[in-house]
Amino acid sequence: MEKNTSERLYITLLFFVKSGKENVFLEYEAAVLPILPKYNGTLHYRIRPEQTAFIKPTEVIPYEIHLVSFASATDFENYRQDSERKQHTPLFQESVEKVILIEGKSMY
Repeated sequence: MEKNTSERLYITLLFFVKSGKENVFLEYEAAVLPILPKYNGTLHYRIRPEQTAFIKPTEVIPYEIHLVSFASATDFENYRQDSERKQHTPLFQESVEKVILIEGKSMY
C-alpha cells in the first residue's frame, strides 16, 4: 500500500545539459523515466523553462527541472541502483554537465 502523500520523499532535480547533447539526454530520459513506478516513484513535473521564466538568475539556467516523489528513501535508492537504469549511464554521462538534487517533503 502506498504511503500518504505527505510522507513521500520529494526530489527536485535541476539538469544542466551539455550544449548539443539535448537529444542524447532525451534518449536517456525516455529509457529511465518509465522505471519510476517499479519503485513507487512518480514524476509530478517535468519542466523545460524558458530564460524569461527566471527573475534575476545568478547561475546558468537548467535545461530541465523534474519534481519526482518516492514512497520512501529506500525506494529512491533502489531506483538509483536499478540495473536497467544503470545500463543507460553512458547516455547520462555523455549528455549531462551537472545535476542539482534537492530532497524535501510535503508540508501539508
